[in-house]
Amino acid sequence: MEYKIRLGLKEDMSSVWSLIKELAVFEKEPDAVEVTVEDLEKDGFTGIPKFHVFVAELNEEIVGIALFYYRYSTWKGPTIHLEDLIVREEKRGLGIGKALYNEVMRYAFSKKVRRVEWDVLDWNTNAIDFYEKSGATMHKEWNAVKMYEKELAAYIEIIGN
Repeated sequence: MEYKIRLGLKEDMSSVWSLIKELAVFEKEPDAVEVTVEDLEKDGFTGIPKFHVFVAELNEEIVGIALFYYRYSTWKGPTIHLEDLIVREEKRGLGIGKALYNEVMRYAFSKKVRRVEWDVLDWNTNAIDFYEKSGATMHKEWNAVKMYEKELAAYIEIIGN
């Protein structure tokens, strides 16, 4: 089976959204996805794009994605955050995930960013093994900290606008 990796297009966002939903199910958060296809189309393809995405096509069907965006580190300078890398469950084991990962790394290298970063769940041992074998550094002493919309609104209420 021959697949192709390419930059995603606006018209791909329905398939991208479907893979995001599949990832949410895999990560045991099936109801957590709030973003819509329309959000993806607007945020990725109008004005200054908020993200970029590589897609993997197999027989003209999108079967995998790697969605990423730029960040800035006060220690390193420009970086890229790999938000999601997912391959349809029935297409795993064909090398598509590695090809998407490699494409993000090539892109980052060509843009001269100083770091590529991402999160991985501690129970996703297949991904952890792959990342470690690729030379990535696992920072197990760091905790992910997030404030979601509801908590953010409550905090702003406390501190005032």
